[in-house]
Amino acid sequence: MTEEHVIEAESPPRTGDGPYVAAIFINLGLLFVANNLLAWSVPSFLTADFTQVLWLIDVSLLASVMVNLVYLIYDPTWFKSVCQICLNVVSLSVIGLMYRVFPFDFSLSRFDWAPVTRVVLILTMVGTMAGMIVELVRLAGRWIQSTSRGTMAGTTGGRQ
Repeated sequence: MTEEHVIEAESPPRTGDGPYVAAIFINLGLLFVANNLLAWSVPSFLTADFTQVLWLIDVSLLASVMVNLVYLIYDPTWFKSVCQICLNVVSLSVIGLMYRVFPFDFSLSRFDWAPVTRVVLILTMVGTMAGMIVELVRLAGRWIQSTSRGTMAGTTGGRQ
């Protein structure tokens, strides 16, 4: 078995373009919704301070669209890990800014949702950081395998 066959056996089979195309349309839809929430006054607890966060939400959604467009052409596992780490950094920035700006007003509610919302934002940041660590470990594992074989494991992704 040649090295090329070993690498191909380690690469997961392509799932097709469907998930990438779906992600592109979902993110474009979310971009439209996010940019119209204040005009629609939905949800009612969102304040005008949301505009301070909106630009970074737009960056995050557009970055996801761009990454999924690239995946349509090139999607080896190592590359997807690098992209996911980058997207997680942007997501972490969005959540952190959302926490700092806190564009929510729950004064019309009988229950004080502010502390709950802050905890959810913190847990989301922790989960995003955990996802980054998982991708870093995966990437490091592939790099270690590649140095022992002389080529990056999982490089047979992309158009085949």
